[in-house]
Amino acid sequence: MRQIRLGVVMDPVGQIAPAKDSTLAMLLEAQARGWDIRYFEQADLSLRDGQPEGNGRRIKVTDSTSSWYTLGEPETVHLGELDLLLMRKDPPFDTEYIYTTYILERAEQSGVLVVNRPASLRDINEKAFTAWFAHCCPPTLIARSMHELRRFIAEQGTVVVKPLHGMGGRSIFVVGPGDNNTNVILETMTEYGTRHVIAQRFIPEIRQGDKRIILVDGEPVGRALARIPPPDDNRGNLVMGAQPEVRELTDRDRWICAQVGPVLRERGVLFAGLDVIGDYLTEINVTSPTGIRELAKLGGLDIARELADVLEARLHSPA
Repeated sequence: MRQIRLGVVMDPVGQIAPAKDSTLAMLLEAQARGWDIRYFEQADLSLRDGQPEGNGRRIKVTDSTSSWYTLGEPETVHLGELDLLLMRKDPPFDTEYIYTTYILERAEQSGVLVVNRPASLRDINEKAFTAWFAHCCPPTLIARSMHELRRFIAEQGTVVVKPLHGMGGRSIFVVGPGDNNTNVILETMTEYGTRHVIAQRFIPEIRQGDKRIILVDGEPVGRALARIPPPDDNRGNLVMGAQPEVRELTDRDRWICAQVGPVLRERGVLFAGLDVIGDYLTEINVTSPTGIRELAKLGGLDIARELADVLEARLHSPA
């Protein structure tokens, strides 16, 4: 069987937290399978006369917290000659990210399996796409009108306000009726009514954790990763100090996955993370979902292996 040629687009590998990084877990699995791995950052990618290229380097990885990678010398790689490309660049989802998806889409048109599909990375905003599954979500408003946002707060009581393009718990505010900071929060978040934000009714069950449910090819893995906020914070994000805990999936969790999973699979999203608080879907993460390392350590799940099995099956199935 021919060696699989893998490319990975990610943030600088020297700046990751190796003990927690899901991309590193994927690369360790790929290396164990003997795949030929090329490493790229966004700046390495280009289109030359319509053909996607990258200034790539072979990468060797180690499951270590002190010396987890070595890189070979840069060389021009014609992306269309790869078998598989992992797009694992973290948000922010800005115009540079969009330009990168154009390059990756040209590789996809050359027959490369790009995970996740570039068009879907553009189309599926991780917060706004919940609108396609409103029956799974808490009351939600996406708007930039401060009047509409204030009215929503008055209707719903305590509300969480988030930017549409953020990640990792940044710039998340909890506001309610009578809060004297409401106006300045909305002015800042919307840039005085020029930028859309998302507002959702506050879910008190956040104290029991914000559950991350990983979907591989549209199906949930065996357990969820609950991220429990510290006592002085409302954010269930590990980078903000939340504590991880593995939980069994509830019937409601599985129902939400059954609503969302088939749609993601149809759109070429083979690796995703749903965020569920209590009984409600709050986000659909498709850019660079995390949680693999924590679920492996605390729950014994080998999600990197499961994903690699799916990718190999896709590559070896008839077109």
